[in-house]
Amino acid sequence: MSPCLGLRKACFLLSVSAAALLLLLLPRGQPPAAPRRRPPPAAGSSRPPPQRPVSGSSAVSGTRTGSREEPADGAGGLAGSSQLVRKSRPGPVGGSGRESLELKDIFIAVKTTRKYHKSRLDLLLQTWISQARGQTFIFTDWEDRELRLKAGDHMINTNCSAVHTRQALCCKMSVEYDKFLESGQKWFCHVDDDNYVNPRTLLRLLSAFSHSQDVYVGRPSLDHPIEAADHVQSDGSKTTVKFWFATGGAGFCISRGLALKMSPWASLGNFISTAERVRLPDDCTIGYIIEGLLEVKLLHSPLFHSHLENLQRLQGESVLQQVTLSYGDPENKHNVVSVGGVFGLQQDPTRFKSVHCLLYPDTIWCPAKKTS
Repeated sequence: MSPCLGLRKACFLLSVSAAALLLLLLPRGQPPAAPRRRPPPAAGSSRPPPQRPVSGSSAVSGTRTGSREEPADGAGGLAGSSQLVRKSRPGPVGGSGRESLELKDIFIAVKTTRKYHKSRLDLLLQTWISQARGQTFIFTDWEDRELRLKAGDHMINTNCSAVHTRQALCCKMSVEYDKFLESGQKWFCHVDDDNYVNPRTLLRLLSAFSHSQDVYVGRPSLDHPIEAADHVQSDGSKTTVKFWFATGGAGFCISRGLALKMSPWASLGNFISTAERVRLPDDCTIGYIIEGLLEVKLLHSPLFHSHLENLQRLQGESVLQQVTLSYGDPENKHNVVSVGGVFGLQQDPTRFKSVHCLLYPDTIWCPAKKTS
């Protein structure tokens, strides 16, 4: 072997060794790190996060079915009322616990009869209905041309009897209920033709709830639930059911969600047959269906008022914070709310005009405020 060939082999081996050493010193490629996984929860510990209670401004007391309503102490409600802390299901209404509600979402049904078109309805049309004309429907028993001109298609001739009987009252309530369902509005509120409705406080009250939940709010005329025969057993005996009802004379409101659940016993004439079965008038039958059959509790509110109460106890500013007001019948004509400074008793025996001018002082027929 020549010396030149030996030198070439030595150089080749040296180059291979240097290259191998260089490869060993270079950093090796690393695969991407896998994402960290949280360990699965222990058996039985998985549950949804707790829901935050939402306080509403609804001036009501009592509980709702399933403990969805709990009475709570505290201020913030309207005068003379207790406030509810609402445990919402499935969650809070909006971000602040109040539903986005407008007056146009409320269907207000006024029950009347032919003989009161002049003496009662003219006063309502002049006062509170003027502030809620688009939401108010008048249910009567006679085709009054003059009233038709004033109310248009918001006057509903029920074709029910004008006699003040249980059957006639239930006939009108049946038509009210069906018309509400047809309307698509969120809330059904019933009042009588001797009620003054404050649209502002009504809107404030209902805004504290969701119309899709089960809400039945009003004021009982009795201090105890009533009892009605419910079913007839095979041996001829009857089972009874106890329930509260909101008197129609003070007014009451029902959410659309609850009204839809009432349908098997209330829609398309079924309300009349339900009332006949238990032999109850209209407002009692409403309570029977809601509390007795659907087991949804009435929310008792002190903001609704009928002529059956001592209305003179309502005085001053508190009068303007109520949802409904009323006045005594001719035998008890002094049973009216105590407000002053607008009209005298001779000019305004029901006090509705005075209340209206205090709420809406810019009304054209209200006396001008005296400047000091």
